[in-house]
Amino acid sequence: MEAAKRILRDTLITYWALVKTIVPMMILTRIAVDLGLVKALAPSLAPVMNLLGLPAELGLAWLTGVLVGIWPGAVALFAVMPAGELTSAQVTVYLGLLLVAHGLPVEQRIIQAAGPGFVATTLLRLLGGFLYAWLLHLVFSATGWLDTPVAPHWVPANASPDLAAYVAGAVEGLAWMFVILLALLIGMRILEAFNLFTRLSDLLAPTLRLCGIGKEAAPVTMVGLLLGITYGGGLIRREAELGRVGPRDLFLACALMGFAHSLIEDTALCLALGGDAASLVAGRILFAIVAVALLARLVKAMPDRDFGRYLFRAPTPAADAP
Repeated sequence: MEAAKRILRDTLITYWALVKTIVPMMILTRIAVDLGLVKALAPSLAPVMNLLGLPAELGLAWLTGVLVGIWPGAVALFAVMPAGELTSAQVTVYLGLLLVAHGLPVEQRIIQAAGPGFVATTLLRLLGGFLYAWLLHLVFSATGWLDTPVAPHWVPANASPDLAAYVAGAVEGLAWMFVILLALLIGMRILEAFNLFTRLSDLLAPTLRLCGIGKEAAPVTMVGLLLGITYGGGLIRREAELGRVGPRDLFLACALMGFAHSLIEDTALCLALGGDAASLVAGRILFAIVAVALLARLVKAMPDRDFGRYLFRAPTPAADAP
């Protein structure tokens, strides 16, 4: 009974810390969309789209995804460009860009609360998303691979939800977030009880070592990779507060999650839209490992003073849940 109370208390503390971060950013981004700020800024992204071999119109769709989240970015894809006018290669490049860089105001605030700097990690995801998409574009252009009309399995409705629907969806999402966090913490306690953390860490150790990350960060990094930054970031913040993960390992783990996170839900969505599985799964994981391995050389060599000034702050303590 005491163990159940501790799990519930830890869940409430982590959940409340996330809610205080997420809700204000959801409100601000919704206001930005309703005021037309996103649509006004979209034309400035035309040069970026052109470098990736994408129609300029997709700048609006991507900016929507960057500010609001992957689902709005996915819905906007075929809202601004009919599926019949895009190739499988173009859709895969766009989705590769979206998978790495989306929902930045909310997700990067979660990461910031765990310690890594907001500006540094946001720039990493933006630059990483562009580089990953550009590499895909180069491969497709050189080989002609996927140069056929896209055939999506699902085309979302173009109509944007009204405010009531948006609020209802947000409340439902926050409720599910609590349920998933509770399940994750229960799962982590089970893993600890059966000493499975050690086995999991041993399995991930070679890959994490290549990325400059200690095995102590393995369990929460795996959560972020599979389920997303909301859950991985929340749990890694908790580990940082407990002193189990060092600052540089934590920064690199968050960088890895930024490049390749939510490999289950987000990837399934993108495959349904007609994205190429090899490019968006194997390609993204390979890109993330190589990119973070190179980044680790810089981070590990950086003096403590510069690391603390530019890349990392102490994690924000989570207040007790109400």
